[in-house]
Amino acid sequence: MKAHSPHRLPDQGLVPIRTVSSLTGVNSVTLRAWERRYDLIKPVRTPKGHRLYTMADVALIQQVVVLLDNGMSIGQVRRVLEADTTSQELAHEGDRGQALDLWPHYQHQLLQAIAAFDDGVLNDLYTEILSLYPVDIVTSRLIVPLLRELGERWVEGTGSIAEEHFFSVFLRNKLGARFHHNSRAPQGPKLLAACLPGEQHEVGLLLFALAALDRNYSIVLLGSNTPLAELPAVVDRAAVQAIVLAGSANTVAFTEELRPLCQTVTIPVFIGGQVVNHQADVIHAVGAIPLEEDLSLALRRIDRRLARH
Repeated sequence: MKAHSPHRLPDQGLVPIRTVSSLTGVNSVTLRAWERRYDLIKPVRTPKGHRLYTMADVALIQQVVVLLDNGMSIGQVRRVLEADTTSQELAHEGDRGQALDLWPHYQHQLLQAIAAFDDGVLNDLYTEILSLYPVDIVTSRLIVPLLRELGERWVEGTGSIAEEHFFSVFLRNKLGARFHHNSRAPQGPKLLAACLPGEQHEVGLLLFALAALDRNYSIVLLGSNTPLAELPAVVDRAAVQAIVLAGSANTVAFTEELRPLCQTVTIPVFIGGQVVNHQADVIHAVGAIPLEEDLSLALRRIDRRLARH
């Protein structure tokens, strides 16, 4: 399917942009940017100007996400679609190396802004990137590697704790603002998201919450260092359908609180973050469900457990 092909009105199956976001994991801001700036999608417009999409559009968007996740830029994706080719064929044409330079290029630009403590440049770059790429791809391809790079720079003496704190505060503020801006729209299953006891870093949890919002989940966000004994009351009052807890490799012992939680609630309890790499067997043993580090894979696991298609 060519990206610039005009639509024919289907007999049925037109869906609004919110549904498309839920099906594809691409938020409405990004979908509109793909339409306006790259002419990738041509939604049908209602008399009032609302966008409606066919299931062919949904399939095209899912194809775009796959190509982006393989390392292509959005500009390269358009050329691939217009040529009716594939990412493998593009590789034979010699463009693949350029595609793989996309995220290191962004990382270098962000590192320069962080090292200069330039909030304005950092904000412009971050806003631009998130307007063009789904949050889970940005997370796995850019944010997580960048956070690791900042940590390595500090260990090696080429960076500083101040740089890491500067970016962490920036990221937490941006993610928190975006979360509260987007959290009113979703109508899907409600997830309770919180950090494990002793876990003070909530950036990873915020990244998960944004990706879940893009898939039309509703989120009750509790943040860092949450006592697990208090969660059953929240589950009852908020009609939560699953619990998602997050922790890093440095998370202190939490299993003595996790087992009673899993025995008390009747909904799934998921655990994500680097703590899974160290305590997956323990998490399984107490009745919780480990999640993959990749946000899209983690959300697919939650989808399957909640029988959400």
